[in-house]
Amino acid sequence: QLTESAGGLAQPGGSLSLSCAAAGYPLDEYAIGWFRQAPGKERERVSCIGTKDADTYYADSVKGRFTISKDNAKNTAYLQMNNLMREDTAVYYCAAVVIVYAWKDDGYVPVNCSPGDAWGQGTLVTVSS
Repeated sequence: QLTESAGGLAQPGGSLSLSCAAAGYPLDEYAIGWFRQAPGKERERVSCIGTKDADTYYADSVKGRFTISKDNAKNTAYLQMNNLMREDTAVYYCAAVVIVYAWKDDGYVPVNCSPGDAWGQGTLVTVSS
C-alpha cells in the first residue's frame, strides 16, 4: 500500500515536501515515482527514483526545482518541491514504477519511468498567492 502525506497550500516561490510510505514495496527492490494531475489535464510524470539512489528521473518542467529521494530504512520516498509555480497545482500521486534506461555517454541513465497498478490515493498541492 502506498500512502502519500498531506499536501497543502504554498505561495509561488515557496516550498512543500511530500512523502510516500511504501508498505509492502521495499524500496531496495522497487522503484517509486511521483505523478500529478492538474484540473482538466492528463496525469503526468514528475519524478522517479530507482533502487539505487542515483537513478533518478525528472520531467523537464520540474528539473532543478524538485528533488526526489528515499529512505530505505523507513521505506519512504520523498519529493521536495522548491520554487513552486502556480502550474504545479495538482493532485500528486506516488506509484510503484519501472525505470526505463538508455545508454548515454559511458553508462545507462534513467530516461523514463512507467507506473504499474500500485498507486497512492493522491494528495492535493495548491500553489496560490
